[in-house]
Amino acid sequence: MPRADRLVEMIRILRDGRLHRAEDLAERLGTSARTIYRDMDRLIASGVPIEGRRGLGYRATAAVTLPPLNLTMTELEALHLGLAAVAQAEDAELRAAARSLSARIDAVLPEDRDRARGWSFATPPLGDAIAGFRHMASLRAAIRARQKIRVTLRGTDQPQVLRPLRLDYWGRVWTLAGWSETARDFAEIRVDRITELRVLPQLFVDEPGRMLADLETGRGSSAS
Repeated sequence: MPRADRLVEMIRILRDGRLHRAEDLAERLGTSARTIYRDMDRLIASGVPIEGRRGLGYRATAAVTLPPLNLTMTELEALHLGLAAVAQAEDAELRAAARSLSARIDAVLPEDRDRARGWSFATPPLGDAIAGFRHMASLRAAIRARQKIRVTLRGTDQPQVLRPLRLDYWGRVWTLAGWSETARDFAEIRVDRITELRVLPQLFVDEPGRMLADLETGRGSSAS
């Protein structure tokens, strides 16, 4: 069972308010007691209202709960943007609540995020997420219109011209994949690192070795 599904099922089991031993949960979920201990530590650290300890058992305390939800990537983006905005509020309680909710969401996100290369949901602070959102409309429009773009990244002085091919979302962090005409290779850049963006009037067409299909087959990609 994937970790995300297991965590949701554990919460569902614990909601009955009874004490559950790790060994019993492990047998029920088809895993080991050690894995249950790690999962419990993760849930508790994320703010899920669970009390108990190893050797004794665990139970959920009373709290507002929601049924499992299936979100689109755009819906998840909107949720993170809202949390990022609240995290900048002057109200300390609201800031803490935003970070706690972020941690809970992180606890149940799918664990198969190898392509994110470490850019997991919890990696950047909430405030950094806002930096990337201001470019999203322009990038989406450029991808749809097949227009080249010129970008400058934080920490570099040299702009590069890209053929934007795809946007990927890794939880708070968007990445742009495309063909860099400057580097003559595929590039994958974090949108929140873009300090300057200009959509150029030049259009581009598919060419062998520079298409999205070539990128997806693993031909010469690089990360910035």
